[in-house]
Amino acid sequence: MTSHVIRTATEQEIPAIGALVSHAFDDLAANHYLVPVPAEREKVMAGFFTIESETAFKQGRIDVIDHEDGGYAAVAVWFDRESDLPEIPGYLERLEAITGEHFERFGALGELFDKNHPHEEHWHLAFIAVRPSEQGHGLGGKLMDHMHAELDAKGTAAYLEATNENNVRLYRRHGYQPMDPCEIYLPDGTAFYRMWRTPS
Repeated sequence: MTSHVIRTATEQEIPAIGALVSHAFDDLAANHYLVPVPAEREKVMAGFFTIESETAFKQGRIDVIDHEDGGYAAVAVWFDRESDLPEIPGYLERLEAITGEHFERFGALGELFDKNHPHEEHWHLAFIAVRPSEQGHGLGGKLMDHMHAELDAKGTAAYLEATNENNVRLYRRHGYQPMDPCEIYLPDGTAFYRMWRTPS
């Protein structure tokens, strides 16, 4: 049985965390836009999520729930946006090396998110991923509640981009509300839903 103990990830775990996020998100419409070739998708996305998680490790935090098999049952990747994020040396070069012919699509994603990111101080929930076999057991909610308790204690808001309307309903149950505008779109019409959580 999977333990529900939440702990902070170590730097050495980041590649495995990137792989879990990629596996858990494999059916998302955005991932299909970013990497249209199914045989390449999970590997390329794992590289992308690893780079993002490396940045979050330095400029935020990563919480995990371990699985009994030694892997992860669920992970939450947060960025501290109470101040501006510094530029990351070599980020674009690494991203291009990992994404190859799909690089421009990842550029479109980054531009979309940067253009529509709120300016108020907050923590950004970039990814919350649950191993497919563990989904439906409330692990994602436990990870959110864990961080929200800390944010509420210091009066700090949270922000995320939901990937579909089902997730919008889930995040509403944890205090997030749609922003105006809520829906933002990739070039192929794939939507993300901007949501904001005011501290309680």
